[in-house]
Amino acid sequence: MRDKIYSTILLSVFSISLLFSQQVDNVILITLDGLRWQEVFGGAVDSLIENEDFTKDKEEIILRFRGDSRLDSRQKLMPWFWSTLVSQGQMYGNRWEGNQMTCTNRFWFSYPGYNEILTGFSDPSIDSNAKDYNQNVTVLEWLNKKPELNGHIAAFASWDVFPFIINDKRSGIPVNAGFQKAEDEYLTYKEQVLNDLQDEIPSPWSSVRLDAFTHHYMLEYMKKHRPRVVYISYGETDDFAHDGRYDHYLKSAYQTDQWIKELWEYIQSDPFYKDKTSLVITTDHGRGTSPAAEWTSHGTTIKGANEIWAAAIGPNVPARGVAKDGPLLFQCQIAKTVAKMLGYDYVHGADEVGEVIKGMLYD
Repeated sequence: MRDKIYSTILLSVFSISLLFSQQVDNVILITLDGLRWQEVFGGAVDSLIENEDFTKDKEEIILRFRGDSRLDSRQKLMPWFWSTLVSQGQMYGNRWEGNQMTCTNRFWFSYPGYNEILTGFSDPSIDSNAKDYNQNVTVLEWLNKKPELNGHIAAFASWDVFPFIINDKRSGIPVNAGFQKAEDEYLTYKEQVLNDLQDEIPSPWSSVRLDAFTHHYMLEYMKKHRPRVVYISYGETDDFAHDGRYDHYLKSAYQTDQWIKELWEYIQSDPFYKDKTSLVITTDHGRGTSPAAEWTSHGTTIKGANEIWAAAIGPNVPARGVAKDGPLLFQCQIAKTVAKMLGYDYVHGADEVGEVIKGMLYD
């Protein structure tokens, strides 16, 4: 009898160990273009709210986003991050807590940053945002070559350069980006409405659509096709910052938090994704810190533009909250971490890729 009880205990311990070490079936990689770690971890910045050049409706912004402390302000700005994500997952890049994350590419703007995120290494030949097809194979393309994942990967982005970054022609990955519409043979009613509205609602920018279209195209695609790997890139935070509109930048950060909440709640409601899907969230670059005018910009000459952050949540992500201290982390570690979540050891034939982020997954 004692041996039987002992065997039962061992089996239970083994089952629990498997539960906390197993890979997931699905991963969603999310990027928020140019959203600073300062706002993610500290909320709205008073000096930028008070600057009338950057904040046109100061009273509204103060009411919505100013708190009595950094903790209060960040909760107001990104409530899902600072409730669900921080309690069930983990966050990296809070330099006030001694945890740092940075780009390895030396350019500190979008195409080089997205290449580093998606390939796992920096490429000095990618030195502009030009619409040139990426010669590097991304982790999305690498995963798409796996028989069990082929045809089950998709990407959605607000910026129209993403078909080139992901190299949709070579990779075979469907990329809905810029002002592209849903093009399935069968369109849902919502997709038809989105297609019409995208023509009718002008974007403030010539190469970036409003994130609402990107988000809802993605969600409709997931409901119809059940892809196993999804990449989504929200772009408004960067473009509103370039426009010098801190008020719009804050509103966009808040809304993106709410869209990720909607995505997470959908995942938990769908048997295909529930308890089998992890999210990895990060940014392509930081922004200037001082003087305040540099907040609108990024690039090699802008101090702080290399400073980034990351977060993760899912059944194979330990609930460790905000990382404190620890080793310096790099943008190039995202690709291998995403692949590892699915049980793959991502390697690249030409370049050495960044290592898995230690601690983001159960050992």
